[in-house]
Amino acid sequence: MTTEQAGATAPGPEDRKLLTLARATRARARSAEGAAVRDQDGRTYAAATVALPSLRVSALGVCVAMAVASGARSLEAAVVLGEADAVAEDDLAVVREFSGPGVPVHLADPRGAVRGTATS
Repeated sequence: MTTEQAGATAPGPEDRKLLTLARATRARARSAEGAAVRDQDGRTYAAATVALPSLRVSALGVCVAMAVASGARSLEAAVVLGEADAVAEDDLAVVREFSGPGVPVHLADPRGAVRGTATS
């Protein structure tokens, strides 16, 4: 089940770190989106959208792939930063498949202001 909350409450300090990582990664890569996740052990992964002619992966999809490849078992939280009005359902499905329901996925604008929160 997915829930979108407009005007979500301000994220805590650990989620603000994810916002900073996603924003910096998006800027460095000059990408449409940046994302960051925190796994069950507190490790963080940040990535930008991959948009090559032969490979397209969302920023959140890359983060989940990095976490899986590093041996993570689940995620505690995620951030998607960009111009989108909502977290893509495909991205929520990836988080849900990997971590189960209830993982908060914060949606932020390019400046890092949280616009809403969805849950896997």
